[in-house]
Amino acid sequence: MIIAIPKEIKNREYRVAATPAGVRSLIEDGHAVFVERGAGMGSGFADEQFLNAGARILETAEETYGSADLLVKVKEPIPEEYPLLQAGQVLFTYLHLAAVPDLARTLLDKRITAVAYETVQNPDGSLPLLTPMSEIAGRMSVQAGAHFLQKENGGKGVLLSGAPGVRPAKVVILGAGTVGRNALRIAVGMGADVTILDIDPERLTYLDDHYGNRIHTLMSNSQEIEDETARADLFIGAVLVAGARAPRLVTRKMVSAMDEGSVIVDVAVDQGGCVETIHPTTHDDPVYLVDGVIHYGVANMPGAVSRTSTFALTNSTLPYLRRFARNPEKVFKEDESLRRGVNIHDGEVRSASVAEALGLPFSAFPEGK
Repeated sequence: MIIAIPKEIKNREYRVAATPAGVRSLIEDGHAVFVERGAGMGSGFADEQFLNAGARILETAEETYGSADLLVKVKEPIPEEYPLLQAGQVLFTYLHLAAVPDLARTLLDKRITAVAYETVQNPDGSLPLLTPMSEIAGRMSVQAGAHFLQKENGGKGVLLSGAPGVRPAKVVILGAGTVGRNALRIAVGMGADVTILDIDPERLTYLDDHYGNRIHTLMSNSQEIEDETARADLFIGAVLVAGARAPRLVTRKMVSAMDEGSVIVDVAVDQGGCVETIHPTTHDDPVYLVDGVIHYGVANMPGAVSRTSTFALTNSTLPYLRRFARNPEKVFKEDESLRRGVNIHDGEVRSASVAEALGLPFSAFPEGK
C-alpha cells in the first residue's frame, strides 16, 4: 500500500501525521511511505529523518495527494485541499464533519473512505485516537485562560492562584470527560478555585474522591450552568458528543451575566462549541469580545505544542494505521473500533451521529463489508 503524509496547511498547524519512527514501522510492514517536503519541520523533524526511516520525499502537495492509496493527516482538509483529493482514496485524520458540511459533500462526491480519528471507538466507549489530543487541549485550555486573564491581554487582571490574603480565580469547567479532567488537573495545580460540572454522577464521584475538598463538583443542569457561569473568571467548555455537534449549553444571556474581562475557552469549538457566542478562531487571532467577555475559540489548540502532540498522536494512531494497511479489504468487517471510525464510505454516510448533524441519510455498513 502507498501511504502518503502531506504537509498540514491549516493556520498555524505545525503537527505532522507521523514521526519518523512511525514511518519506519509502516515501511517495515512492507508499505511505501511518501512524505511531502517540509511536512515535519513544524514538529522538529527534518526531511532527512524521514529519508533515513525509508520514506520517499515528494516536492509538492499535488504529488503527495496524487500518489496515495491511504492519506494520513492531522487535521481535516481545508477548501484549498479539496481538489487534491483523489476519487476512491482512504483518508485517516481528525475530521469533525458535523462542523464542515462542505467537506462532507466533497468526500461523498469523490467516494472517499474517510476515517475520523475522533470517532474510532472501543467497545467500552473510549475514544483512543481522540484522547491524546483531548488531554493536551484540556491542559492548554487553562494556560490560555490564565494568559488572557492578564490585564495587558484584555482580561480582568486576575491570577489563577490568587495571593496570600487574596482569593484565587474562579474556574468553571463544563464536562468531566478527557478534556475536562485534564483542565481540572492543571487548574488545581495552579491553585485556582475550581468547579466542574457533568451529567454523569460516577465521574463526579471519582473526581470528588480523588481531589477531595480541593474542588467542587456539581451535576450539570441549566440552573447550575447559569449560576456557575456568572461567577466564573475562567469558563472552560469541555463537552463532547462523539461525531455530533456539541450541544449549546451556555446561552448569550449567560455570557452577558459574566464580568467584563472574564475568559471563555471552548475546547468543543471544532464540533460547533457548547457556548452560543463561540466561533472558531486561529492562533494568529485567537480571541474576540462579546459583551466584554473574552472568547478563545482556537480549533487546533494542540498544534501550538506540535512536537509533544505529534509524538502523542503517533503513539495512538500507528497501531490502527498498521492494522488497516495490513488488511484493508476486511478490516472494517473484522475490527469494530475502526468500523465506528468510518464517517463516509462508498458515497454514503456511515456514522449515525454525523448523518444526524448534517441532515443526511445514514447507511450502515452492509453485511460482508
